[in-house]
Amino acid sequence: MENSVREIMLGFARRTGLEPPASPSRRYLWTDAFAVCNFLGLFVEKNDDEALRLALQLVDETHAVLGRHRPDATHRGWLSGLDDEYGAEHPTLGGLRIGKNLPERRPGEPFDAELEWERDGQYFHYLTKWVHALDSVSRVTKDPNPRRWAIELARSSHDCFAVRDAAGTPMGFHWKMRVDRSEPLVHSMGQHDPLDAFMTYSRLQAGNDSTEQVDLSRELRDAAQLCVGKNWYTDDALGIGGLLTDAYALARMMVAGITNEPVLLDAILEAAIAGLETFAGSQLLERPNAFRLPFREFGLSIGLNAAARLQTLVQAEAASFKHMDRLPSSLSALARFSGIPSRINSFWLEPENRGSTNWSGHREINEVMLATSLAPYGYLEI
Repeated sequence: MENSVREIMLGFARRTGLEPPASPSRRYLWTDAFAVCNFLGLFVEKNDDEALRLALQLVDETHAVLGRHRPDATHRGWLSGLDDEYGAEHPTLGGLRIGKNLPERRPGEPFDAELEWERDGQYFHYLTKWVHALDSVSRVTKDPNPRRWAIELARSSHDCFAVRDAAGTPMGFHWKMRVDRSEPLVHSMGQHDPLDAFMTYSRLQAGNDSTEQVDLSRELRDAAQLCVGKNWYTDDALGIGGLLTDAYALARMMVAGITNEPVLLDAILEAAIAGLETFAGSQLLERPNAFRLPFREFGLSIGLNAAARLQTLVQAEAASFKHMDRLPSSLSALARFSGIPSRINSFWLEPENRGSTNWSGHREINEVMLATSLAPYGYLEI
């Protein structure tokens, strides 16, 4: 399995112009965030020095491409508007583009919901993924710069995407902003964006060690307020996987004394279990490849990997969860779905099942998330 993961990631590096370097380099923020974590996992678990080099190279390349305006844009240079030298020192201050093929919708151009999925801009939930990746790089290398870039990205993104009422109370986050963050392209909020924010800020606030603290209390307060009473239920495979990943990350932070959110943990697990029951009843995994979306399924597989790790963590650190009366039944319910990851991975590892446009049309994100599904250590544990 390890060789397969390494081969997948090296293939991704070649095809996207990372290694050997090629122009144009094809960068996509979500995929690159998972790829960085995969490379870090290969380094930590397998002592693979080449993987670490590629992780660091990918960070620099993603900033150089997605931290700058598109080649076909009117503007040039860093999205932050900083000059070349200072912008290179603070590559995330202006955020990062999604990396979509089409340019963003022009001012005054009618909104087309279907076409908007193919247009560039900035997504809040992609930016939180990149914050996680940068923080992971610092945790592995002990280099403070990636973490500083993560902090600058988290703070600037929060201020730009947050929606507030007249009194300044947070009401949500815009789902999608223009490349220059001048206005929202999609006003509605992603269902799990507040949770993404809370988890990302909490992890970042904790720092690599006690000497590297940063004050994200304002951002954390906003995110926590938006999480209160929220219904997290979704029957989307990727969304369920994200909930389970967050549940495991939250439990780890509770054990470490970083935060104490038993009510939130219960709510996340309750929503994930309800979503899993709906998902299992849909029999989506019985359908032909042309009717399935691999990367969304891999998101679920990654989340169920996190759920298995949560079971082990709770058993080892029972004292941290002794007041959570619903937790044992939640873990028991999750165990009913433990066979899903192997079903998903086995199906998509078969070459004939990768023959549809659902695979080839999204090859990079599919393969990188397959690698994460097969070897989730870098994404879940660092």
